[in-house]
Amino acid sequence: MDIQPLIEGQYFHIYNRGVNSENLFKEERNYYYFLQQYKVYCADVLETLAYCLLKNHFHLLVYVKEHVEVPRKDGPGMFKMNASKQLGHFFNSYAQSINKAHKRTGPLFESPFERKWVDNENYLRYMIYYCHHNARHHDFVKDFREWPFSSYEAIVRNDNTLVAAEKIIQRFGDVAAFEKAHSLFPEDEKLDQYSIEYV
Repeated sequence: MDIQPLIEGQYFHIYNRGVNSENLFKEERNYYYFLQQYKVYCADVLETLAYCLLKNHFHLLVYVKEHVEVPRKDGPGMFKMNASKQLGHFFNSYAQSINKAHKRTGPLFESPFERKWVDNENYLRYMIYYCHHNARHHDFVKDFREWPFSSYEAIVRNDNTLVAAEKIIQRFGDVAAFEKAHSLFPEDEKLDQYSIEYV
C-alpha cells in the first residue's frame, strides 16, 4: 500500500482511530492531554486549521510548514524537522501515557495514520465544516457547537493558541460569515466524496 507523503507547503486531512475501534480517550482529561502533546510535538511543523476529537477517532486539518529547522541537541548545526516523524513521536508518546495510566499494553492507534492531500479551496472549506460537525454527525451532541473537543469555539473566539484562528476567519471574511457558513453546511452534499466514516 502506497502511503501519501506529507508534502511541505501543502494541506492535509490527518485522521486515525483506536486499534480495533478501541477508544482513544478513556476519560475527559485524555482529550486535553492529547491536544497538549500534539502542540508539544507538532506545532513547529504543522499549522492546524481545524480539529475534532471523538472517543475512538480524531480528525486534523493541517498545513505542513516549510523548511523547519531547529538546533541539533547532539552537536553544532541545525536539524531539519519532518512532519511525519513528529506525528509518529506524538502518537507514541500519547499511547505510552494511556497504556501506563490504564494498565494496557500494545498499540493504541491503527498504523499507519491516515492522511489525504487537500488540493483545492472547496475541499479545504469542506474539511473545516466536516471537522466541526463531526460530533453532531456521530450523535454525541444535537448542536455541533456544544462539543468541547473541536476547534470551532477557538476559531470564533480568535484564539490562536492551537489553531490558526485568525487565518481561518480571514478566509471567510469575518466571524459572522464563518458562523453562517457552518450553519448552512448540512444542506451542501456536493462534496460527500471527501467524507471519512469511522464507527
